[in-house]
Amino acid sequence: MGPIGAVAGVGVSGALALHQVTLHVHVPVAVHVSVDNLLCVIFALLTSASNAAASVLQRKAAAQVPPENAMHVSLIKNLLGRPVWLAGIGFVLVAAVCQAAALASGPIALVQPIFIIELPVTLLLAALANGRSPRLLPWTSIAATTVGLGAGLACAAPSGATETASNTVWIITLIITAGFELALITTALPLRGEGRAALLGLAAACGYALTAALMKNAMADLGTGGGIGLFTNWHIYATAIAGVGALFLLQNALQAGTLVASQPMLTVGDALISISYGVTLYNETLRTGWWLIPQVAALLMIIYGCIQTAKSPIAAEAAPSGTADRLPGTVTS
Repeated sequence: MGPIGAVAGVGVSGALALHQVTLHVHVPVAVHVSVDNLLCVIFALLTSASNAAASVLQRKAAAQVPPENAMHVSLIKNLLGRPVWLAGIGFVLVAAVCQAAALASGPIALVQPIFIIELPVTLLLAALANGRSPRLLPWTSIAATTVGLGAGLACAAPSGATETASNTVWIITLIITAGFELALITTALPLRGEGRAALLGLAAACGYALTAALMKNAMADLGTGGGIGLFTNWHIYATAIAGVGALFLLQNALQAGTLVASQPMLTVGDALISISYGVTLYNETLRTGWWLIPQVAALLMIIYGCIQTAKSPIAAEAAPSGTADRLPGTVTS
């Protein structure tokens, strides 16, 4: 998921300096592994771990906020007074730097889908935080998610990409995104429980995907113009706005219902919407033709794994209080 992007430029110069370097790995079949892609994957995994830690801390804080604060600025005001939530924001900022480095090194269609692994990592950290044995985790579902993610990326083979998108394309993209977000939020507001959590989770996913797309362009501004190029272009400021908006939607999604409703929509939605941004904004390419068959199969495996993982008792413990009794298959005392 995409974090607050205003600090994203810090710490990515090393990734930019290694741009275009190629590492030759000698295996039985000749393979050329780009250092850019290796950095991209490493930073994406670090982003997932940081976001997972942030999610555990933020859920703990959000669970203590009165329901009447939902969809109001008072929600954030309340959370700002909670050290646990502030610690979560600290991890969000770490994730911002790592995500910026990942996006500076590779295509969005490779970076964002890796964040699907955030859900299993979140549950592992939640289990450790609550003193539960990792053996209680739904390892079969986690394996399905992980295998599906790896197979899907291998079959899709994201590649290509331009460094920036034109302002004309950005204007069209922002208008379409605003319309989509407005439709989701308007539909979610009259609802309660799972339906509201799912729609707000998808809205947050769209916000985080947009944040990533804007951040990639901002990193290109940094790479070509340094700090002056970064702060004299509009992309970094739009990244910050989109990131804060996505964070606000996420807090409301977490408060509205269970992980079964919000987390799969958040993780899978972020990946799919990010891929669409990568293709339309940055001319990234994916394999098509018969490769679409295993890609769809991998996507279904990921969705199944995410849903089953979110149904686990440990997922209920990671969810906001008061929602555990609504999780299928969980037992409350």
